[in-house]
Amino acid sequence: MIDVLNEPDKTETAQKRPMHLVYWAVAFALAGVLLYYSLRGIDWPQVWQILSRADLMFVSLALLISTVALFFRAFRWRILLQSQAPVKLGTAFWATSAGYFGNNFLPARAGEIVRTMMVSSASGLGRTFVLTTALTERLADAITLVIISSVVLLTLSVKPGWIDHAAKPFAILGFGGAFAILIVPKLEKLWHAIIMRLPLPHGIQQKLIKVLEQIHVGLRTFHDGKRLSGFIGVTMIIWFCDALATLVGMHALGMSTTIPVALLLITGLGLGSAMPSTPGYVGIYQFVAVSVLVPFGFSRTNAIAYILLAQAMQYVYITFWGLIAIAKSRGFSFRTQPSPARL
Repeated sequence: MIDVLNEPDKTETAQKRPMHLVYWAVAFALAGVLLYYSLRGIDWPQVWQILSRADLMFVSLALLISTVALFFRAFRWRILLQSQAPVKLGTAFWATSAGYFGNNFLPARAGEIVRTMMVSSASGLGRTFVLTTALTERLADAITLVIISSVVLLTLSVKPGWIDHAAKPFAILGFGGAFAILIVPKLEKLWHAIIMRLPLPHGIQQKLIKVLEQIHVGLRTFHDGKRLSGFIGVTMIIWFCDALATLVGMHALGMSTTIPVALLLITGLGLGSAMPSTPGYVGIYQFVAVSVLVPFGFSRTNAIAYILLAQAMQYVYITFWGLIAIAKSRGFSFRTQPSPARL
């Protein structure tokens, strides 16, 4: 965790380069396979015709709803951050916008580092603590998506194959993560003892203990009942907004579906985005759209037309708010070394 948040030296960069190459090789290979599967038999002139007839009023409404969801994501993250210090809502919103902007253009969810450093710089909170809240927030989203997909699948007579088969493994991983959030901080003394027994220099042991303390503080933000209730409530609003934006986006193209199918689609997109991917989740989003929508009567062409619009809208509103966030933080330096108190 220390290496992630500090400026890497040339040796560390050289050591990480092979891992970056492996990640990109896997991401592009996966994107190629999924695109081949998803784009077979697509009537591209019809795709263009569908997109060219998009109702711009409903497209604008979908963009507005997505922006509202982005605001609530920042508000939800702030609930966790404020367990340690006051954080302005504007700070959380601009950092969230910049982070999502980074995720659209950088590999391996690097935007989480961007928003972590922005909030830490503005608020004085330790970077490890802020990153822990960001990552546990993502884990909480995964757990929520697993629950949503499980409930939705119970209400549908048609069940898209891969989501139905993946529900149990994802449920095991999701609830395993929830258990870790609950139990890991309660074993702080055990982790401390393990670190002290490691054959490491005393200075490194102390740094690891400080990092571990910040991780525990971040995880404990979910142990407060009032804070957890607020977090869950805002999470429900976020995913309802995403489902509503899906319905409105489809309506803009002359398509219609139900709330359960929309929830299943955003669940698939959310879970699929956890896989190694190119920026913009090219291939993954196309595969999810085809595999989820086709069983419910959509043609492959319609599914691809919708997901291309959805990806374009995602880039539009995230880029708009992300660029403003970056402009507002122009004086911020990502190369600033953290002091020991900020680890």
